[in-house]
Amino acid sequence: MNLIAAVDKKWGIGKDGKLLTSIPQDMKYFREMTSGQVVVMGRKTMESFPEGKPLKNRVNIVLTRNADYQKEGAVIVHTIDELKKTLHPYPDQSIFVIGGETIYRQLLELCDTAYLTKIDHVFDADAFFPDIDAMPQWQCISTSEEQTYFNLVYYFTVYQKQS
Repeated sequence: MNLIAAVDKKWGIGKDGKLLTSIPQDMKYFREMTSGQVVVMGRKTMESFPEGKPLKNRVNIVLTRNADYQKEGAVIVHTIDELKKTLHPYPDQSIFVIGGETIYRQLLELCDTAYLTKIDHVFDADAFFPDIDAMPQWQCISTSEEQTYFNLVYYFTVYQKQS
């Protein structure tokens, strides 16, 4: 499985249920990477989408403890075991964990590739991605050339978990 996120210098990913910033090239990268794939997210991430609707051209799977939660166009699961059974028919490389913080932390061990847009800035964040730079099993295997959006500098990076 894969993880995909945009993180700031302190691994921040969100504030008050919203992304820290919106970089058009990062949004395009996210669409290109996940279109036609399976995306796994928490309930709050699903509800943060425009009109709270599932992402188009993807299998949307929501992992939530809320037994009453329903969302048209999404598959709802309530446990990691239920998620694993639901994901079983799909190849690992077609599955992308897309947030939020709790979901990233719960599923990190099941993943082997992380596609991170690293933004060279510190935002006021209240949600964070795990600091995989501090985890010896994760290694950055590629970094793009410097990208800019107005005054923000960012890089597209790929991390691989070493076995």
